[in-house]
Amino acid sequence: MSEYANSKVRAKVWVTPDQVESLRSACYKTGAEYLQQRNEAIVTTMFDTGLRVGELVSVDVEFLRNDNSELYLPTEVQKDYPNEHSPPPVTLVLADDTTRLLSSYLTNRWKDTPALFPSRSSDRISEQGVRNMIHKIAEKAEVRPFRLDGSRGTPDDVTPHALRHGVAYRMMNEEEGNTLYDVRNRLRHRSIQTTERIYDHLLKV
Repeated sequence: MSEYANSKVRAKVWVTPDQVESLRSACYKTGAEYLQQRNEAIVTTMFDTGLRVGELVSVDVEFLRNDNSELYLPTEVQKDYPNEHSPPPVTLVLADDTTRLLSSYLTNRWKDTPALFPSRSSDRISEQGVRNMIHKIAEKAEVRPFRLDGSRGTPDDVTPHALRHGVAYRMMNEEEGNTLYDVRNRLRHRSIQTTERIYDHLLKV
């Protein structure tokens, strides 16, 4: 595969843990007060689990297990990359911080719905609703994500997938002992080759 072809599948924009902390703080400076903890829970869950936005909005409260420390993802929730087979059900162990935040959010949330994350007008937030929220808090936090070409992006470049790519960056650069296999397992790629194609360059950041 040529260098050009390789670059087309590589992660082009990602955020760092410090930038995610800024996003979390910005959740409490934008939007309606009753949505602020939900917004932080969305950002925190995505950056912990690496869920794609379509997966996140499909998560129900009942998928949380073991006092909110585990997230069960059935096959029908997980979204595959093109041409890949449906994945088996998987259970993701959540970070302690994510567990505490989700527990607090579920105790305090303003709307009791089967969906983990409702919206103001619906019982389940939409993918576009998540994107819009992330754009707003990124603008408030003035987060400029990192880009493949070595430059820095703008807040408009902060997307749910930039958070997913940030999970790979965090695991390979900020945490001890992780390998590309650990990244593959967290992001649920079908093969290690997919993980290598998308993220090998992040090891050099």
